[in-house]
Amino acid sequence: MSEAKPELTMYQIADQFIALANQLSQQENDIGKVGTAMRFASARFNAFEASIKSADLAAEKDHALAWFSDEFKAMLKENLEDHIANPPVAAPQQEQKSDDSVQMFKGA
Repeated sequence: MSEAKPELTMYQIADQFIALANQLSQQENDIGKVGTAMRFASARFNAFEASIKSADLAAEKDHALAWFSDEFKAMLKENLEDHIANPPVAAPQQEQKSDDSVQMFKGA
C-alpha cells in the first residue's frame, strides 16, 4: 500500500515561488522586473480565485478587492518588519535594465 503524499504548507508553496523568482532575477539581472511580474501574476491568480469562489463576482468585486488588499498589506508588513530586523546580505550592485513597467517607490 502506498503512503499518502503529505500536503504542502502555504509556506512551502511560497518558497517554491520565491526560488523561481530568485532564479529569474539572476537570469534577467532585474529584481524589479521580476517583482512586478510576481505582483501581476498574484493579482491575476487572485482574480481567478475570486471568480471561482464567488457566486456573483460583479456584486462581490469591491469586497474581494478589499479582502485581498488587506491580506497582502498584512503579509507585506510582516515581511518588511522581518527584513528590517534581519537585513538580507547585500548582493553586489547590479546594473539595472531600463524597464518602464517598473516604478521605484519613494518615501513621502
